[in-house]
Amino acid sequence: MAYKGIAHCVRTVAGCLFLCYRRCSQYIGEEDFRERVFGMELKIRAVSEADAEELVEIYRYYVEHTAITYECHVPSVEEFRERIRHTLEKYPYLAAELDGKIVGYVYASPLNTRESYDWSVETSIYVAENARGQRIGSYLYQALENTLDAMHVINLNACIACPEEPDEYLTNNSVEYHAHLGYQMVGKFHQCAYKFGRWYHMVWMEKAIAEHPETPEPVIWFPELQEQYNRKCEEIWKRAAED
Repeated sequence: MAYKGIAHCVRTVAGCLFLCYRRCSQYIGEEDFRERVFGMELKIRAVSEADAEELVEIYRYYVEHTAITYECHVPSVEEFRERIRHTLEKYPYLAAELDGKIVGYVYASPLNTRESYDWSVETSIYVAENARGQRIGSYLYQALENTLDAMHVINLNACIACPEEPDEYLTNNSVEYHAHLGYQMVGKFHQCAYKFGRWYHMVWMEKAIAEHPETPEPVIWFPELQEQYNRKCEEIWKRAAED
């Protein structure tokens, strides 16, 4: 009975926060799932405001050296902390750690703030420049998708910078990466952003992670989902220990 209870929790709630690829994840008894990456321990966890300084440093590279983000000035730690705080009011914000150091983060934000859009989100991801190529982005996106699925979110949308021709600031790698993850192109805005003395395009890509029912279940916002996760898993661990 304890095994069935744990499996059910993983499928319905525990997976919402800390599942990487199910075929290689390992449950270790805390509120996380960990994986080994090149001999180092990878942990996916929820971000807190205390992580703002580390996240800003990851983001700094993309602002100053790429057109992957069209933001032109690195936000202050306090401003970034406020962004985290605002996101976590409703949506998941997850970080990947390698041996205790944050090496990437992913989060969801509203596609539109009107209530009818509750089942649709925009996704964003950034991996530390020196940690790319280790599948960290894939682990983060899988964890985010599991979280959003548990929240009853259906539609994922990505707003992606796109060059006319690849250059030293921007390639088509992000578009190709999202296509690999199952996103499909739905729209393109031509020469809508200007950075580093040149014009860039922007594309929208989308992915449905569930069927579209006639009447969708209400969205469970992230703070409530965290509470459910902690409470239900603590009960299951207690029963498992007793058995």
